[in-house]
Parts: sequence; structure tokens; C-alpha cells
Amino acid sequence: MKDIIDGFLKFQRDAFPERVKLFKNLANQQSPRALFISCSDSRLVPELVTQREPGDLFVIRNAGNIVPSYGPEPGGVSASVEYAVAALQVADIVICGHSDCGAMTAIATCKCLDHMPAVASWLRYADSAKVVNDSRHHADQPSRVDAMVRENVIAQLANIQTHPSVRLALEEGRVVLHGWIYDIESGRIDAFDGATGSFVSLAQNPGVCAVAHQARRAA
Repeated sequence: MKDIIDGFLKFQRDAFPERVKLFKNLANQQSPRALFISCSDSRLVPELVTQREPGDLFVIRNAGNIVPSYGPEPGGVSASVEYAVAALQVADIVICGHSDCGAMTAIATCKCLDHMPAVASWLRYADSAKVVNDSRHHADQPSRVDAMVRENVIAQLANIQTHPSVRLALEEGRVVLHGWIYDIESGRIDAFDGATGSFVSLAQNPGVCAVAHQARRAA
């Protein structure tokens, strides 16, 4: 805890004064351009990976970068998605998985989670990804886990489109969906190309997207 407090004191002493104008502008308003949904894993820091400043990203983090399908009992993720899209009018939504994901490893290897019932229940939102991943041949366990990470991002991209606010934004051409996989060791990001159904290097394909907005033309 001392390290955390020391970090805050360093922020207050060094970083904050360099951004006084930024924080003054953010004091009573925010207008982030993107909603970034990532895993809670401590090794993935959205603002660091994307080199964004405070106010640039509206971030949701949870175990497995999961977005439950819209339902009659919306939870925190659903409420945050709705607020980001309907109130903040974000233009882009990124769902970002990562290598060596503990949640996806547990699913892919059928690890017993009886001692963590809340985690087990939460990970049921990745069932569609598990079914697809289990139906395919994998050379070894690492390959099975890596594939599960990718299938989960694809599944969550499908889930988020069940949310009314997102569906409307897509229909009106106001939002673009992105599916990313961040590799912790190399710093590489692979992005899901909705046109080909495959993951490609984001560095080599910066314009790729998972689901593009479909603006309606006036009749």
C-alpha cells in the first residue's frame, strides 16, 4: 500500500501540475471518443497501451472482457455501455482480450471453479465461445487457450450488438465496433477483421474494424 500512496504523491507533485489545464477542462465534463472494454488483468492498462490521456477513454474492465447480452435485469456492464453510447455518444467501441488470460484459460481447460462460484457464473457469458472453441482441433493446450481468447472477443462483439443503444447507434451510423487481442510479451495487437472473419495485425491494418457503422441513406 505504501507504494500506491507514494505513487499518488508523485502524481500530485509531478504529473498533475503538468496537466493542470487538462484537469481543469475535465472538472465538470467529459467527452471520451471511445468505449474500451477490457479484462481486469493487471497487465493490461488501456490508457497505457493506447497512450491516451484522462478523458479520452470510457473504460469498462471485468474478468474476461465480457459483455453480457442485453436482458431484463441489466447489470453494471449493460448500464455502462448504455451510458457511453446513448449519453456520451462514443464513436468507437473496443473489446480487448489479451494473451495468458486467466478467465479464458479456466474455460478452455475446464478448470474446476467450484471454489469461486461467482466467477464460474460470470464466465457463463462466454459459453458460445467455448462451444465453438471446443468443436475445433487444437495442437496443444496453449493453442487451445489462444483460440479461446479470440473466440471470446468475437462472442462479446455479438453480445454487445444485442444492446438497444448499440443497435441503434449502428443503424444510425454513429459507432464502429473493434475486437482486439493484446499480446503482453510483444506488445502486439491483433484486430478482428469483420470482412474476412480473421485477426490481422493492427499495426499493418490500422483501418480494420469488426463491425462498421451502416449509415442509412435518406430515401
